[in-house]
Amino acid sequence: MTEASPLLPDRLSTDPRSPHHVAAAFERDIAIRFNDRERFDVAEYCISEGWIKVPAGKAVDRRGEPMMIKLKGRVETSYR
Repeated sequence: MTEASPLLPDRLSTDPRSPHHVAAAFERDIAIRFNDRERFDVAEYCISEGWIKVPAGKAVDRRGEPMMIKLKGRVETSYR
């Protein structure tokens, strides 16, 4: 028997300060496919609106946090 996995939320962020951060979702590895390609650098996603946020290279803001860019397309999530 396999253990039942909780469903992934429609919107999820890796930043603990974000209101969309759900710590229980990160207990297992999450696979994110964006436009039929698996991405490993996703900081935030929204399935219903169809976008992900990823770091923009090595650029950082004045607080030292990475600058994010929003990419639009088809987002699919699952547990590994």
